[in-house]
Amino acid sequence: MTNVSPSRGDMTGHPDASEMRDRYARVLGGRDVALVDGPVFLLGLYCAASPWIVHYTASQPSLVAHNLIMGIAIGLLALGFTRAPERMYGLSWAMCALGVWMIVSPWIVGESPDAGVVWNNIIIGALAVILGLVCAGTAAKASSRP
Repeated sequence: MTNVSPSRGDMTGHPDASEMRDRYARVLGGRDVALVDGPVFLLGLYCAASPWIVHYTASQPSLVAHNLIMGIAIGLLALGFTRAPERMYGLSWAMCALGVWMIVSPWIVGESPDAGVVWNNIIIGALAVILGLVCAGTAAKASSRP
């Protein structure tokens, strides 16, 4: 009986191997931060849902709308990082700015927030700053390659 199962041979002799390598490199485009996109999206999702998770929808209505909008913005940045990384990683610094704003927003947007609300926004903001710095550093490293 003949062996009809596909064999996993060496692809270097394939006539399209160099074209496939070039296409793969072009698609990835220096995507060293591919693992950061998911946590950034999850951070945005948590930020948008945090008023209901931490239960301050009744006591801080202005912060509810604020965190919802900021969470959507962070999530959209993450989707942009995934969809068009070569164009979006320049906005990594915006992620850092959103993080700093999240840290100070309970005192500016909120009305005498309690400790849970403050710590919630500080943690979200600190994670946004850290993830934004990771994205910005990796984008800078990728763009400095010849």
